[in-house]
Amino acid sequence: MIRVRFCIVCCILNTFVLLLGLCGVGYCGDIVSQVLIKSQKSWDGELLPKYKEGQPEITIIKVSIPAGARLRMHYHPVINAGVLLKGELKVITKDGKTLLLKAGDPIVEVVNTPHYGVNEGESDAEIIVFYAGTVEEPITVYEK
Repeated sequence: MIRVRFCIVCCILNTFVLLLGLCGVGYCGDIVSQVLIKSQKSWDGELLPKYKEGQPEITIIKVSIPAGARLRMHYHPVINAGVLLKGELKVITKDGKTLLLKAGDPIVEVVNTPHYGVNEGESDAEIIVFYAGTVEEPITVYEK
């Protein structure tokens, strides 16, 4: 009985919103939530390290990598994950493990493992990366 009443109320509210042309102002249509990745391991199969003590700090970075570009060898001392928004990106560890990402692919990045990315595609690549670190801890360390 409660579910039926709730459904009727939702239908009335949705009709009211549509009639007034309020789509885009609030809720209108179906909301979709999709888990892109959920893992305790990085893409190379290694378990993620435990979080460090200290004040947590989240950093979100959008990286644009031109076609043909190669990033420097580096590692991340913090857990991080991302989603390739466009293009293609190959990630290669110092010991030769390789991952090819295409637009829409998620990645749980390797931690404390030297690696680099290369865009061998014909168009620019863009990736959003989320880092879960602590205050005053670097998120990326470049090899010399």
